[in-house]
Amino acid sequence: MYKVPDLPYGYDQLGKYISGDIMRLHHDKHHQAYVDKLNAALDNAPALKDRPLESLLVDLSQLPEAVQLAVRNHGGGHYNHSLFWQWMSPDGGGEPRGELAQAIIARYGSFQAFVDEFTTKSLAVFGSGWAWLQPNLDIITTPNQDTPIMQGLNAPLLGLDVWEHAYYLDYKNKRDDYVKSWWNVVNWDFVEGRYKA
Repeated sequence: MYKVPDLPYGYDQLGKYISGDIMRLHHDKHHQAYVDKLNAALDNAPALKDRPLESLLVDLSQLPEAVQLAVRNHGGGHYNHSLFWQWMSPDGGGEPRGELAQAIIARYGSFQAFVDEFTTKSLAVFGSGWAWLQPNLDIITTPNQDTPIMQGLNAPLLGLDVWEHAYYLDYKNKRDDYVKSWWNVVNWDFVEGRYKA
């Protein structure tokens, strides 16, 4: 049985950028719903229950057809959100340091140019989806709860949830304000750890 991981910080600790109300709703309701629906779907394929989630997501076509869509949607939601909580920190924001910072500047010319491109792609997602920074420093987007590993790509270094449920209590329909605020809580230490790995 899959479980929602605990937040690595308090609900209210992301301060004025992402409120405790949105964190409670997002973590306790939306993420929990993905896990509940994933577990329920796997009742129809009990042999899959002990497999790591990543192994289900990387080759959806090999799963029984009856569970493919549920694993894609709800398993993807669980995978994405389990990382999303770690990509934020009360001590986040600022700029990356070390090897990652150098690589971003080499690729984009400056950290701000990277932020601008990532933001532009985040805002261009139609409807619900995610923006990702990949290990090769490409910035890509996916719809709904799709994740790069479903496309045969490496696990992302950084991801931003641009579903309305991630921000509507705080920012209403102003995704641009949400994305701008989110940069103040990005956990660059976690991102750099993934880059080095």
